[in-house]
Amino acid sequence: MTGRPITDQQMRLFMNLRDHGNTPRQAAAKTGFSTATAYRILQDLRPPSQKKPPRSRRRPDPLEAVWEAEIVPILVAAPGLRAVAVLEELRRRHPEIDAGVRRTLERRIRLWRGLHGPAQDVMFRQIHPPGALGLSDFTDMADLGVVIAGAVLDHLLYHFRMPNSGFQHGHVILGGESFTALAEGLQNALFTLGGVPARHRTDSLSAAFRNLSAAAAEDLTTRYAALCQHFGMEPTRNNTGVAHENGAIESAHGHLKKTIADALLLRGSRQFDSLTAYRRFIDDIFGRHNAHRAKAIDIERASLTALPANRAADFEEVLVHVTSTSAFVLRKVFYTVPSRLIGQRLRVRLYDDRLECFLGASLVLNLVRGRPDHASGRHSHVIDYHHIIQALRRKPMALRNLIYRDQLFPRPAYARAFDALLASRSEKSACKITVELLGLAHDHACEAELAKALDIELDAGRLPCLDILRERFRPDLASLPAIVIQAVSLGLYDELGTGRIGDAA
Repeated sequence: MTGRPITDQQMRLFMNLRDHGNTPRQAAAKTGFSTATAYRILQDLRPPSQKKPPRSRRRPDPLEAVWEAEIVPILVAAPGLRAVAVLEELRRRHPEIDAGVRRTLERRIRLWRGLHGPAQDVMFRQIHPPGALGLSDFTDMADLGVVIAGAVLDHLLYHFRMPNSGFQHGHVILGGESFTALAEGLQNALFTLGGVPARHRTDSLSAAFRNLSAAAAEDLTTRYAALCQHFGMEPTRNNTGVAHENGAIESAHGHLKKTIADALLLRGSRQFDSLTAYRRFIDDIFGRHNAHRAKAIDIERASLTALPANRAADFEEVLVHVTSTSAFVLRKVFYTVPSRLIGQRLRVRLYDDRLECFLGASLVLNLVRGRPDHASGRHSHVIDYHHIIQALRRKPMALRNLIYRDQLFPRPAYARAFDALLASRSEKSACKITVELLGLAHDHACEAELAKALDIELDAGRLPCLDILRERFRPDLASLPAIVIQAVSLGLYDELGTGRIGDAA
């Protein structure tokens, strides 16, 4: 052990051996140092760590001239100021101060804050009994770059969590934070969980009430309370702007997004054929997560109250009037409907991703929900060419300056064909041929196949020929099965009427 310093642990072992009757020579040998060292220890019983002289400064203090005069007043006036901002201000005032003092300044400020800084907010970790609390929140998923049918999906994820067992559930949200999204996601989560917690906690839902009048905000508050009452939960919210009060789910957002990002990398692609496929992908992730916690979830499930027999309303209901344009406008979105509904008043149920339209008590159609362009403030359009194609056939020139012409084409190939026809034919001819192409896709349900055929023709530098395409996509009557109906003699019906009660069958 020559040349090595003695540690406090060695000294404690040496003194313990001495207390048990060992001589200094024996105790030193068992401890691993010399007899001379043993006698030096006996002369000074302080631990070696206390014998070291305090470290003295080896160079002049670079902050001595400005610490008390300038830095401390800055910290007192703005306690939350970052050290790098303090350094920039000092170097602006004193260019001779070197940028290399940043670490020294950070250590000095950290020490000053520990001795003289203001009191900070304290986090109180909580115990969550089984079945006591469920939490809801929304998290932005746009940065994952998910692509649905060739378009980047800008979306949120509704996230539900039971902090005791770790049960989680998610639902893809296409719009913003709203009562409709909350109601749909929450009910999906509770029915997947199989029970209801005693309390439900959300953030302040400020996004759901943004730009609403006081009456509308109060209405949403009442609806949220009614939703919780339907399930027998106590509704609670954390204070506005205090995210850590919902920390049991806020902290899980980061882990969840990393898990989804990893799953996308393992999948090898961020592109999905449909929204349904993407939602199934998200459901699989949550399913695997909950499978790992099955035992804890089963234990907590025993503490939950029973679900109600039916779901609560997770939609908003609005009355709209179908105008002569065979459409209606709802929340700055223009929706087309079949022309037979012109002049009718429809009762529309707004869900997060769809609209259900009722005429009286009859469901007449479902529509994909559109979103207005908030950046420009302009209306958006949800157009289904099937709704208006017959009327457009009677007025094909209406296509030329139609307001929603770009949204009318179901696939880019049809827009390409229209542009090519405009460049080579008269406007009347181009409009008529394009409308007939849409009509062909509508009549024979060959929208995708016709689009491929149009792309092939246009890529070859040829204009689409309507007669050839009609012949190509005409149904093959020869392939239809021959159905023979055997005619029944009318005399059999006379015999049915002459039967008597009691006759053998």
